[in-house]
Amino acid sequence: MRAWYRVTAGGLSPTFWVICAGILINRAGGFAVLFLSLYLTGPRQLSPAVAGVVVGGYGIGAAVGTLLGGVLADGWGRRRTLLLAHFTGAALLAALGLASSLPVIAGCVVLVGVSQGLPGSAFVAAIVDITPEADRPRAFNLQFWAFNVGMAAAGLLAGAVAHLGFTVLFLSDATTTLLSAIMIFLWVPESVPHRVAATPVPAARPVRGGVRIALRDRVFMAFVGLALLQGVLFAQNSSILPLSMTADGISASGYGLVMSLAGILIVLGQLFVPVLIRGRLKGSVLAAALALMAVGYGALTVAGSLGFYLVCATLWTCGSMLAAPPNATIMSELAPPGIRARYQSVFYLTFSLASFIAPALGGLSWQYLGRWHWLACGVLGLAAAAGHLAASPARERRVTRQSVRETVPA
Repeated sequence: MRAWYRVTAGGLSPTFWVICAGILINRAGGFAVLFLSLYLTGPRQLSPAVAGVVVGGYGIGAAVGTLLGGVLADGWGRRRTLLLAHFTGAALLAALGLASSLPVIAGCVVLVGVSQGLPGSAFVAAIVDITPEADRPRAFNLQFWAFNVGMAAAGLLAGAVAHLGFTVLFLSDATTTLLSAIMIFLWVPESVPHRVAATPVPAARPVRGGVRIALRDRVFMAFVGLALLQGVLFAQNSSILPLSMTADGISASGYGLVMSLAGILIVLGQLFVPVLIRGRLKGSVLAAALALMAVGYGALTVAGSLGFYLVCATLWTCGSMLAAPPNATIMSELAPPGIRARYQSVFYLTFSLASFIAPALGGLSWQYLGRWHWLACGVLGLAAAAGHLAASPARERRVTRQSVRETVPA
C-alpha cells in the first residue's frame, strides 16, 4: 500500500491538495445546475421550450467564461481568477435561488455559467505551475478522480437536499462554492510563471494574443480535434444513450444505473491508472483508450438488455479513465508557460462543442440510421485512436524541443 501511495500520490505539494479538496467540495455541492430544468418548469412554471432556452444560456455563459478564464489566468493571475470565479459564483447562485422574475432568472443563469466556466483553465494551469513535470500525470489523475468523486457525491446529496426545496438547493450550492473560495484565499498562493520572481525562463514572460496563437498551432489543434472526437463520443451518454435504452424497453432507473456505474468505476479505479500507464507513450495510451471507447459504443449496435448496456458502459468508462491523465499532460506540455491558461481554455471549449454536436448530429443520426448510429460511433472512436497514433510522433518532437528551450538559462 505504501508503494502504491508513493506511485499514485506521493511527493505532491500541499497547495495541490488544497486545490484538489476545493475541486471536490465545489463539485459535491454543484447540484443546482442538475436541477435547473426541474426548477424552471416546476416552481417557476415555465414551459419546457422556454426552460430549454434559459438552460441553454448556461452553456453560452460557460463557453464565454472558459475563454475569459484563460485570458485572466495568464494576464491577471491564477489565484485572482479563481477567487473572482468562486466569490462571484457563490453570490450569483444565491441570487438565482431567490430570484422570481424571468429576466432576472435568465440573466443569473448566464452569469452562473460564466462564473463556473472561469476556473477550469486557472485550476489546471496552477497545477502545472506547482507540479514537477514527472509528477504531472499523477496530479492530473488525482484531479480527475476528485472531480468525479465530487460529481458522484453531488448526485447523492442533491436528492436529499431537493426535499427541502429549490431555494435551499441553490443556497447550499452557494455555500460550498464560498467554502472553496475561502480555501483558495487562505492556502493557494499565486503561481503564474511571469509573476514568480524566481522563475528565470524567458518563455514564461507574458505573451499577447495567446488564444490566436493556440488556434494557429497545428500540433496543438490536431490534439484538440482528437479530444473533440472523444468528447462527442462521451456526450452520447446524455444525448442518444437514453433514447437507445428506451427503444430497448429499459426504464429510466436502468439508465440511472448505467450512469451511476461510471461514477463508481472512476471512484474505485482511477487512482490505480498511473500504475497501469507508467512508462508508456502517451499517444499509445490514448489510442488504447479511444479503442476501448469505440468498442463500448460500437457494441451497442446489437444491445438489447440492461446487462449488455452495463458491460458496454464498463468498456467506455475504462477508456475515459485511461485517457484522462495523458490528455491533461499533453495539454500542459504543448502550452507555452506564458500563455498556458489560454491554451487550456481553447482545449476546454471542446466540452461545450461536444455537448452541442452530440445531440444535434446524433439526433439526426439516430432518426435516420437507428441502431447503426452506434456503429458510426465505433468507427469515429477507431478513427480517433488511429489519429493519436499518427499525431504522437510530432507531439513528442514538439515537447522535446520546447523542453530544451525552457531549460536554457536566460
